[in-house]
Amino acid sequence: MKTIVNIARYLCGALFVFSGLVKAIDPRGLAYKMQEFFEAWAQSGFMKGMMEQFGHYALAFSILMITLEVAVGVALIVGWKKKLVTWLLFLLILFFTFLTSYVLFSGKIKACGCFGDCIPLSPLQTFTKDIVLLILAIMLLWKYRLIEPLAKPAILLSIVLMATVGALALQWYVLGHLPLKDCLPFKKGNNILELRKMPAGAIPDEYAISFIYQKDNVKKEFTAEALPDSSWEFVDRNQKLVKAGKNNTPLINDFTLTTESGEDSTEAILSQKGSYFILFVRDVTTIPSGFRKDQEMVNNAIVKNIPIYIVTGQRAMATKRYGEIAIINGKPIAIPMLNCDATALKTAARADITLYKMNGPVVVNKWGWKDFDLVGL
Repeated sequence: MKTIVNIARYLCGALFVFSGLVKAIDPRGLAYKMQEFFEAWAQSGFMKGMMEQFGHYALAFSILMITLEVAVGVALIVGWKKKLVTWLLFLLILFFTFLTSYVLFSGKIKACGCFGDCIPLSPLQTFTKDIVLLILAIMLLWKYRLIEPLAKPAILLSIVLMATVGALALQWYVLGHLPLKDCLPFKKGNNILELRKMPAGAIPDEYAISFIYQKDNVKKEFTAEALPDSSWEFVDRNQKLVKAGKNNTPLINDFTLTTESGEDSTEAILSQKGSYFILFVRDVTTIPSGFRKDQEMVNNAIVKNIPIYIVTGQRAMATKRYGEIAIINGKPIAIPMLNCDATALKTAARADITLYKMNGPVVVNKWGWKDFDLVGL
């Protein structure tokens, strides 16, 4: 039995550490996934006010959850505070099982994000994984006395504390820079225009379309192949999904750059030849006080006649920050300001301010705001 307990202990511990570190390289990814859960629960009427408030603190919850995963995993492996840690392990896995079951059976969320964007799993795979882990956690909780510490308590505590601080430091670093490993469709080398197209071999959704007409206060539904004569009055149109398609969603979806007037400029901007820059400004309010490197880069690009575009979901605040900061021959130069869907912006800009160097539609390089000194504009 002791051998089985040790196998379960090391397996669960290693999986928790791995899961935490995979998400720690991009904590905003988990935060956005948490926001999906909070929004889904709020829309269903479950503690709506509280869920909406929780959505504002999703990043803090993400950092806490990732750090806790790493700490519990390391503590389990080394055998520190085995009763407390096995209870924490059980409660965490129970919570994860609830989340994955919600994803699987509700259909309101496509994936739980258990291993971040780098290792996507289907809802069934994640649910099955958590059921297996839950069984192992129950066994460890039952037989926790068979877990032997690998060293003295003071040494074990030091290891757990170092793992906790390390997980926090890694996430703190990533938030100002960019994910250590980019697994998103906007990574370096990708062609954005190509990834906006429907994948090869895509099978579209099949819909049944019917029309409702009215005559003599009687409403009747007709198919497109058997419409009534002109004595009937059209009332409404119904569309029902008959068969879901496969592989019919582009890797880059809903990424559209629009002008203030609402004109779609995506193709025009990304199809231009040569190098240019795109500054993604996700949230102006979180830019550190006194930080001016982004403004300096925009000004330098304009003065050097290098094309640069600012993409944001906060046009008014972005215009206030960047509008008319570049002056040539005593005249302020208007900087192209474009709007983008909030979800697409979250995917493209993992830091609050993210700079892309582009060559046509291809991403040549990208930097988070803490790396702007490396750009050389």
